[in-house]
Amino acid sequence: MPPRGSRGPLPPLLLVWALAACAARASEITFELPDNAKQCFYEEIAQGTKCTLEFQVITGGHYDVDCRLEDPDGAVLYKEMKKQYDSFTFTASRNGTYKFCFSNEFSTFTHKTVYFDFQVGEDPPLFPSENRVTALTQMESACVSIHEALKSVIDYQTHFRLREAQGRSRAEDLNTRVAYWSIGEAIILLVVSIGQVFLLKSFFSDKRTTTTRVGS
Repeated sequence: MPPRGSRGPLPPLLLVWALAACAARASEITFELPDNAKQCFYEEIAQGTKCTLEFQVITGGHYDVDCRLEDPDGAVLYKEMKKQYDSFTFTASRNGTYKFCFSNEFSTFTHKTVYFDFQVGEDPPLFPSENRVTALTQMESACVSIHEALKSVIDYQTHFRLREAQGRSRAEDLNTRVAYWSIGEAIILLVVSIGQVFLLKSFFSDKRTTTTRVGS
């Protein structure tokens, strides 16, 4: 145990978390996309940077949306129509502002909820090999393994949350439809029952009138 007032070596997990703060830039956003609407996002990217765009429609209609990615010159790098989810990786050919847009203009009344993850650059190594003459120690190797495992856990958690949100949306939509259908059936049964009562009442009234005339 180090003496009070001195700082010992960081534990492996704390070291991983501290180094993960220097990771590549990444934007994860969930936003609402109304019907007949278009939403665009912009990102400054340096030449030669590897980027990945991943998106998924969580709620709304047939769970589809149009997506378009353009470079600073306006050239289309990626374009897909009515996609539920997709992933696209590219390397920036020049410095500038890249634009990617999500469109729901083909829908006249359906509201959408869209999630996207735009990652710029790659995660730097936890232990750079520059000016290093020895191999990784056992603790450093364990830190690298934990770091990779944590990244996988984060990715899995994100996808499971999206699946859960999408499943909940579908269940709520189905529940609403079943409720409306049940109300409609109840109204139809009520109308049919009242109609039968009036029909039988009219039938017996006519029969009684006919019997009275014959008896008189």
